[in-house]
Amino acid sequence: MRDGGDVIETARIEADGDARARAAVSALALVGATAVMPEAAHAAGGAYGLFEGRTLALLHPAGLAGLYGVTLYAGWLGLQWRKVRTVGDEISALKKTMPADADAAAGSAAAKQMDELTATRKELIAGKFKDKHANAGYLLLAMGVTLAVEGCVNTYLRTGKLFPGPHLFAGAGITVLWAMAAGLVPEMEKGNQKARDLHIALNCVNVALFTWQIPTGLEIVGKVFQFTSWP
Repeated sequence: MRDGGDVIETARIEADGDARARAAVSALALVGATAVMPEAAHAAGGAYGLFEGRTLALLHPAGLAGLYGVTLYAGWLGLQWRKVRTVGDEISALKKTMPADADAAAGSAAAKQMDELTATRKELIAGKFKDKHANAGYLLLAMGVTLAVEGCVNTYLRTGKLFPGPHLFAGAGITVLWAMAAGLVPEMEKGNQKARDLHIALNCVNVALFTWQIPTGLEIVGKVFQFTSWP
């Protein structure tokens, strides 16, 4: 038979074993919850206040929705300004085909076409498309980069990490394309046609990428409404 001390020691050992078992089960449960719900597990739990709320989380998609419209508008403005140059080239080429005699030239079909092109060019110049296109580009670069960074920071504050995937990579690509297109402006102003063509090509890719990543952005907006609360 065991004395009283042995019984007490055995009970203590069994109690310690039960405590360790319960701790192990709790740890496994916590790990499982982290794997299943990474957003909840990594969230700051309200430590950042409004920065974790729904209002600031929706700032990125709302702002980018507006900038998508600005992107399309800026593209249209750029094409109108490009017409000013192309119409000017057409007028110059047409002048070379006109008769040398002034009277004969005045009534020719080429003269009528030149008058139409000249009127069109004056209307385009009056539209101040160059300045409007430049201003839209400045807005895209300034607000686009700002909102791209804001989206990443807000996601990190809410979840404790970023989520590599199509939306993140597409957004990074769009931001880089904005910078590259803007970097060509000095050469474009010097009349470098290659720079102008590359500027257009980069922005066409940008619009395509911007459009392509809209569905993934809407999915994220759905998760924002699911995992956040006002404000």
